[in-house]
Amino acid sequence: MIDYRATRNLPRMLLDRCDAEGDRPALWAKRGAAWSSLSWREFGAQVRLLARGLIALGVKPGERVALVAENRPEWLIADHAIMAAGAITVPAYTTNTVDDHRHVFANAGVAGAICSTRALAERALAAALQTPGCGFLVAIDPPKPAQDQGVRVLGWTDAMALGATRGDDVDAIAGGLAREDVACIIHTSGTGGVPKGVALSHGAILTNCLGAWDVLKTLGIERETYLSFLPLSHSYEHTVCAAFMPSIGAEIWFAEGTDKLGSNMVEAKPTIMTAVPRLYETMHGRIAHQVAREGGFKAKLFAKTLALGAKRHRDPRSLGPAERIVDFACDRLVRSKIRARFGGRLKALVSGGAPLNADIGLFFTALGLRLLQGYGQTETAPLVSCNVPARIKLDTVGPPCTDVEVRIAEDGEILVRGPNLMTGYWNDPAATAATIRDGWLHTGDVGRIDGDGCIAITDRKKDFIKNSGGDMIAPSRIEGLLALQPEIAQAMVHGDRRPHLVAVIVPREEAIAAAAQAAGKPADLAALADDPGLRAAVEKAIERVNRELAAPERVRRFILAREAFSVANDLMTPTMKIKRHRIRALCGERLDALYG
Repeated sequence: MIDYRATRNLPRMLLDRCDAEGDRPALWAKRGAAWSSLSWREFGAQVRLLARGLIALGVKPGERVALVAENRPEWLIADHAIMAAGAITVPAYTTNTVDDHRHVFANAGVAGAICSTRALAERALAAALQTPGCGFLVAIDPPKPAQDQGVRVLGWTDAMALGATRGDDVDAIAGGLAREDVACIIHTSGTGGVPKGVALSHGAILTNCLGAWDVLKTLGIERETYLSFLPLSHSYEHTVCAAFMPSIGAEIWFAEGTDKLGSNMVEAKPTIMTAVPRLYETMHGRIAHQVAREGGFKAKLFAKTLALGAKRHRDPRSLGPAERIVDFACDRLVRSKIRARFGGRLKALVSGGAPLNADIGLFFTALGLRLLQGYGQTETAPLVSCNVPARIKLDTVGPPCTDVEVRIAEDGEILVRGPNLMTGYWNDPAATAATIRDGWLHTGDVGRIDGDGCIAITDRKKDFIKNSGGDMIAPSRIEGLLALQPEIAQAMVHGDRRPHLVAVIVPREEAIAAAAQAAGKPADLAALADDPGLRAAVEKAIERVNRELAAPERVRRFILAREAFSVANDLMTPTMKIKRHRIRALCGERLDALYG
């Protein structure tokens, strides 16, 4: 095991691992129809070469360099090359508009940017041209620059060629970085407004790596295979994929995209995967729909598998002799096929980024997939806590990780202290002082710690709805229950300072298709937003949920969204969390009309 507490910084750790692993495969990507790999030796060589190229471009220690690319080997090469040159990485989402990039670039004061595709590079270049001090843009597929524009544009191979002309001792530069030095500035995903730049030190991310190691070590960490598909510009994937996985010498496979995730899992055969709750909800819906469509004996066998798996999870000793035989048959006939969908070698699925509905967690657990829910924030690099394999409590996010302290404030807010905390919001001392007080990070999340020391998240403090009767209501819990219904894909609950709750509902595709067929209309949500048949189906689903809720929590009225919440329409963050402020702005008049 690597000594994470003694390790000084991330690029030095990476270069040492590259030298130690030699010609073993490190990074896998699909080129055309076939997968190809880059060895650890090649990985290290390209990091050193690009780092020298950046130095040739004038990058100095402590300066910031933006990184805009989809998940691919070059992302990790660029990230570690920036740090190995003594600089600070500023990841940016590939979904960013020019205005988004301009905010990130200007906020961090970047000296340059590294991009991948021409489309991404063109947006980044437009922002760079409006950012004082941004002097270059390196792109795998560079755009054609206008003359005398003030930003030097060059290709990836050109930057590497520049590096080949230099003799800078990159290893010595990397070795000189201290744990407390800033490694990256990751901008929050903007669920509630303008993103802030979170400055994370090498030590904060290394503390996360230690926590991840201690969570997974009982599973036997050896020659792991990791499939990366969450955006690397988010702190969750950045820490796991760009820091922890290289630290243990894992082979990293880069998925082609969420639309190819199913086939990529079968091809890569990962042993560890991370995802956000929205993905698990989507997979749950697809599996449940397929089972319902098949019906008959298969549906009964699937239901039996879930029932026995759930019972065994709650108490392994609770299955009688006959049930153990049936459970063994279910494992062969059902669970083995589910595991095969994930590649057949998974040791653990890790969920983070948002609270996971306990019923979704139990669903996958009962199907034989070990699902570990964790908790964190960008400001904690991001890991705070995680369930451990030996004691999985699906209604919690597990105990605090190694070297992390957690306590609950008088108002229920979760407070965190430890070496994993951010150094602060970049160039925003007032926001930093408001968030970190007396050494404790005020997370804005509300929760409790149970008798086993595990943290249960109730809701976001700022997202709580206080109705006109004074009741405090947690919307995410209600939204999660609604999204479990077969007719509902997404939901947002509304009702602050109002007499009761209303909701914006996005129906599932199957419900939309059925309503479209019955009405003789296109299967288009915008065309069916007022369709009586679709509204009736959704209303029945809401009634089922309402029966399980206390009176103040019940959804009394609803509207159907005219489009699904997505990253593309800016109603979700790249990590699949809904942007409440954006949805309220879009649907505000229709929601207000529900109150008459």
